[in-house]
Amino acid sequence: MKSSPPNTTRRFLLKKSAATAFGFSVMPSYLALGKPDNEGNVPPSQRINLGCVGVGGRAASVIPGICQGGFAQPVALCDVDFNARNIQKNLEKYPEVKQFADFRVMLDKMGDDIDAVSVVTPDHTHYVATIAAMQLGKHVYVEKPLTHTYREADLLMKAEQKYGVVTQMGNQGHSSAGSEQFKNLVNKGIIKDIVKIESWKSGGLWFMDAANRISEYPAEEPKPATLDWDLWCGPKEVKPFSSLYHPFSWRGFHLYGNGMLGDWGAHVIDFAHDFLKLGLPTKIEAIEMADHNQFIFPLISKLAMHFPARGEGLPACDLTWEDRNDNCAPEVSETFWDGDTAPNLGRVGTLLHREDGAFVVQRGSHASVSRIYPRDEMMKYKDDIKVPGPEFNHQESFTQACLGNCTTNSPFSIAAPLTKVLLLGVICQYLNESLEFVPETETFKGNTKANDLLAGPAPRSGWEGFYEGI
Repeated sequence: MKSSPPNTTRRFLLKKSAATAFGFSVMPSYLALGKPDNEGNVPPSQRINLGCVGVGGRAASVIPGICQGGFAQPVALCDVDFNARNIQKNLEKYPEVKQFADFRVMLDKMGDDIDAVSVVTPDHTHYVATIAAMQLGKHVYVEKPLTHTYREADLLMKAEQKYGVVTQMGNQGHSSAGSEQFKNLVNKGIIKDIVKIESWKSGGLWFMDAANRISEYPAEEPKPATLDWDLWCGPKEVKPFSSLYHPFSWRGFHLYGNGMLGDWGAHVIDFAHDFLKLGLPTKIEAIEMADHNQFIFPLISKLAMHFPARGEGLPACDLTWEDRNDNCAPEVSETFWDGDTAPNLGRVGTLLHREDGAFVVQRGSHASVSRIYPRDEMMKYKDDIKVPGPEFNHQESFTQACLGNCTTNSPFSIAAPLTKVLLLGVICQYLNESLEFVPETETFKGNTKANDLLAGPAPRSGWEGFYEGI
């Protein structure tokens, strides 16, 4: 892939003086010919200007990914802490780009120069930054999970229809050879009549270690001088600052994050949810919520969801989710072993069971491809298992879609329904209760507490407008 172009804005490129030779102006070839040159310079008409909300952490790879090939260029960097984790990578790459602490100020001052916005922030501020950009007609790339609450996901899905902008959620495996393979196996009738899906994620976050458990909000600590804590909290309640929130561990708190299910669920059950048209469940069962409290997520979470039948080849299906520190991959019946050897399912993934029991399908996470067990069954479909990947990866496809060259694979019309499912599970984790859900009305049956959690607490003063008029 060609290197990114110099750090210049569209307006600057158009005004830039050309080199002169023998008294004649010479226009750079990428401007004269209207196409990328050998050095990776891309003409402004074929490049999007990017406003970046969140510059450190995961954004250290998301921003360069969107800008890969020079078809996007940051013109504004926004972060509540320009001394945050992993932030130097982008600051060094784009040293001349204007910097802002508040995305509202960035959009107000730079809106005319911005075509698209990346939102790579903690879960609880995804929605407000995203809707603000969409209302200005900006295309948006948002990290997963799409939102912090069920209602926010619904509002963004409606906003996508209203504003007609390009959208993409950052579950990057949805634009990969793995997703193309899974879709092909469904279309060929190989993955069909799935009646049970077991999904799991072993280890990885601090609250899943018994030694790190807490049952109240942490005590106040000195705030980093570079951090705007009020802006970090956004529409949510402002708790006294703690390093358990920023820069990384916020995901473990119900107030700001969505736990392991929100973090990894979008990478694990996304193929099944999309290509098997799971929709919304009618039941969510709390099986085990070890060391449960309503401050941080459980030490161990295990829950089940029931999805009704959706048509031919799509019977009623039960999905289980489990996360814990120890390996929690499900046991595989000896029926599907290769001789005396059980399949190694790894520490994350899904196992899909067909109604006829002919074989099981293992799908990992992110971009991983699927496997069929036992191997003898997989060999029957060897030509269907090998499929080419898409033309563009997940972040490139967002950029190219903004330029009108393709469509995205995880727009909000796909990402929001998936996020809703994840957040129904999060409500089950918070309450430690089994719940009945009515997809037609998108409400819980006979449970006021659960229904209140669909929208969550009202946004704090000054942030209400983001939730109105969608």
